[in-house]
Amino acid sequence: MAPKYKLTYFNARGRGELTRLIFAAAGVEFEDVRLGHGEWSPLKETSPMGQMPLLEVGGQVICQSGAIFRYAAKETGLSGAAGWEEAQVDMFVSGIDDLQTKLWEVRFERDEAKKEEKKTGLATFVPNFLGNYEKLCGSDGHLVGTSLTYADLAFFNGMHDILTDRPDALEKYPKLAKVVESVKDNKGVAAYIAERPETRM
Repeated sequence: MAPKYKLTYFNARGRGELTRLIFAAAGVEFEDVRLGHGEWSPLKETSPMGQMPLLEVGGQVICQSGAIFRYAAKETGLSGAAGWEEAQVDMFVSGIDDLQTKLWEVRFERDEAKKEEKKTGLATFVPNFLGNYEKLCGSDGHLVGTSLTYADLAFFNGMHDILTDRPDALEKYPKLAKVVESVKDNKGVAAYIAERPETRM
C-alpha cells in the first residue's frame, strides 16, 4: 500500500512549493493543507520544532523544508542517480536556495535604503548565478542527466518571480530556458499549476 503524504504549510509557495512540485511531477497524490491567517498558532506547539512546512507520513511528522523536499525527491525517484549525479542535483538545489533567500530579503525589507542596497546586490548576483548555471547545465533540458530531477523543479520554482517580472530573463541562457520548458511540459506539474491558488509568494 502506497504511503499517504500530508504537507502542511501556509497558503503560499514559499518553503513548501518545491515539495508540492515534486509530488505533482511524480504523479503522487498528497494532502495539500494550506493554513490561513491565525491557523498556525494552535498547531505550533505540537509541531516537532515549532516551524513549517510539515510533512506527515504514516503518523510520523518531520519539519525543515530541506529535509522534506530531499525525502520527497528520494521517495519519488527525482533525486538523481545515487552517487555523483545525486550530489550534483543537491549542489544545484543548494544554490537555488541562495537565490531565493536573496529574493525574499529584497521583498520583505521594509527600510527603503536597505531595500535599494539589496536590489543593487541582487542585480549583480542574478546574472552571475544564471551564467554559472548555464555553464554547468546539461544539454537535454535538464540541469543534471537526461531526465527530470528535483533540481529542475527547484530552478523552475526559484525563477518564478524573476520570470514573472521579466519573461525574457533567460533569453541569454538557452539551456536554462529549455529546463523551464521541460518542467512546464511535465503533465503533473502543468495540471498542478493550472489549479494552484494565486498567492503573493
